[in-house]
Amino acid sequence: MVNAGTLEEYEHAFARLKSEGVNVVLLLIDPSNVKYASEIAALAQQYRLPMASQQRENVAADGLMSYGADNNDQFRLAAFYVDRILRGEKPADLPVQLPTKFDFVINLKTAKALGLDVPQSLGVAADEVIE
Repeated sequence: MVNAGTLEEYEHAFARLKSEGVNVVLLLIDPSNVKYASEIAALAQQYRLPMASQQRENVAADGLMSYGADNNDQFRLAAFYVDRILRGEKPADLPVQLPTKFDFVINLKTAKALGLDVPQSLGVAADEVIE
């Protein structure tokens, strides 16, 4: 596991991962992963490391794939809770909600750049395919 939050830390992290023989990178949710999405994707391609994340923004910035909670659905649910609170319900009385809608996104352009063949069945299973 490698922690990174600045561009310099990401650069060091990818170099370290490659030197340690890592074959794939999984980005966990972190605001800096979106802030530096393009730079992270470029590093992943530079070091020839397929990268998966939990945020579609990383795939849109040329990462390989993502699987995570649908942000629009999460924002809708948050607005519903705000409405309930503004109408007088106590936040402590509201049930904890877990995501129920997830998105699977694949970037075929990135797969090709990495020399990876994406099975057709995976493309069919994806909610979005970026070509």
